[in-house]
Amino acid sequence: MRYLIVEDERFAYEELKRMMIKLRPNYMLESHTKTVIDTIRFLKVFTVELILMDIRLADGNCFEIFNQVEVGTPVIFTTAYDEHAIKAFKLNSIDYLLKPFDEKELEGALAKFENIFHSSSYRSDPRNLEQMLSVRTKNRFLISKGENYHYIETTDIAHFYSEEGVVFLHTFGDNRHIINYTLDQLEQQLDNRLFFRVSRNCIGNVKAVENVARYFNSRLKLSFQPACPHEVLVSRVRVPEFLKWMDGIVE
Repeated sequence: MRYLIVEDERFAYEELKRMMIKLRPNYMLESHTKTVIDTIRFLKVFTVELILMDIRLADGNCFEIFNQVEVGTPVIFTTAYDEHAIKAFKLNSIDYLLKPFDEKELEGALAKFENIFHSSSYRSDPRNLEQMLSVRTKNRFLISKGENYHYIETTDIAHFYSEEGVVFLHTFGDNRHIINYTLDQLEQQLDNRLFFRVSRNCIGNVKAVENVARYFNSRLKLSFQPACPHEVLVSRVRVPEFLKWMDGIVE
């Protein structure tokens, strides 16, 4: 398995290389590039099975690479910044590791890559990668608070909702946090066995639904525990689909 490391910081490169040798001694480091230009030149001539890529490079943002050359290779992004996560996941992203990350986090990203690489669909046609990644479900969310970061498991989230254009996640512990996702993006990334777009401005976890009541004009009124800060009504059009979801019937 041949891989490329795109990293302009010497220490970060050496540490990533060390972890890769330890975790995957059978993988071969094909090359190391430090700039956008050098990476474009490499990818126009050579192919690898995996790319580990820093986002901010010496001569610019790594996303410029994808504008200059078609990259069909899976990418594990490594960065000290979280604001590029949404853009990264629109590309061939396997994972998004925030520096400093440890061997356990890298191992998790490599395991995701190997699950995809070894699937018969990918081996028969690597161009299926984008479709395969698009059905991936998100299992945790990165939260920033001041200078610190932590993550919240998706199963610990009761609901998501928007207020005046800002999207919040609300935990079963009755805490809420601002996240840099739209509800449309979340709807595509969440496990639809657990989450449902109950209204234009709310996505709920089935385990948080406390009560479902018939409401005026053939709609349904929902109550969550913990409570959602605004009234949640399921439209008449979505009622049949919602009831199937509540009954465990997910297409």
